[in-house]
Amino acid sequence: METLAFIPSPSAGEIHLGPIPLRGYAFCIILGVFVAVWLGSRRWTARGGRAGTVADIAVWAVPFGLAGGRLYHVITDYQLYFGEGRNWVDAFKIWDGGLGIWGAVALGALGAWIGCRRRGIPLPAYADAVAPGVALAQAIGRWGNWFNQELYGRATDLPWAVEIDAQHRPVDTPALATYHPTFLYESLWCVGVAALVIWADRRFKLGHGRVFWLYVAAYTVGRFWIEYMRVDDAHHFAGMRLNNWTSILVFLVAVAAIVISARKHPGREEIVEPDTEELTPGGGGGASLTKSSEESSGESESPSDASEATEDDEEPSRAAKTGKPAGTS
Repeated sequence: METLAFIPSPSAGEIHLGPIPLRGYAFCIILGVFVAVWLGSRRWTARGGRAGTVADIAVWAVPFGLAGGRLYHVITDYQLYFGEGRNWVDAFKIWDGGLGIWGAVALGALGAWIGCRRRGIPLPAYADAVAPGVALAQAIGRWGNWFNQELYGRATDLPWAVEIDAQHRPVDTPALATYHPTFLYESLWCVGVAALVIWADRRFKLGHGRVFWLYVAAYTVGRFWIEYMRVDDAHHFAGMRLNNWTSILVFLVAVAAIVISARKHPGREEIVEPDTEELTPGGGGGASLTKSSEESSGESESPSDASEATEDDEEPSRAAKTGKPAGTS
């Protein structure tokens, strides 16, 4: 198989900044997180939320997401870390690659729920704000597979094929050097998903979690056909890879969630984040609330009370002029 053009793979999966190694996979993940938080923050403030809220909740969501992604990968590919000739310590080497998006989204959502609950924010509104950013984070993160020369597709001589070094090729095709760059296919698909979600949100004013579930549904469609092209080891059920079945199941859940949300909560949330300053005792808003409560309880002076006080003040001055005690004629 002669390939006229191809995408070369990096000669190494890391670069060194002095004595510090910078791994390409980790760099892509970190860059993706920053993009997701940046875009999510812009969308959150545009909907009336406070600046900094998305980043604060991301402190919970990101670690949970990384742990969930790694946990899903280790569980579904346990043979890579446990058994004869394997070292279970490698299960913790996240920089070598291996994050399952399904586990990352699931536990990441749990972390986001904790962060939202602490701030009194509805999770669906937060999920809608960050959904396009999460898709872009996936698009960037997939390039980590390029650095590690992993998760590519079948052999091909197409001009956009990716060249794989001999030590990273499948055992059954050691002489073939170029393969489908499924990392690139998924990266481009995720960029398209982000664009679709942003357009649909602007066009239809989606809310109550429907932006997030649209992202999930659109992503699973692309993941289904891309998964068919991959040649890395995977568990199969009824002739399909595990991730194909997962894509079908998650797609159905996402569509059902969109329909149920549209029926129960049509439209979009008017308020996505409570005004905590107005509810905090001692703050500017707290003072106004205290004043209002005093007025409503009847402790402030009424106009009649004010006039009576004025008349009483005039009595001593009148007595002084006439020389008579106050209250006498």
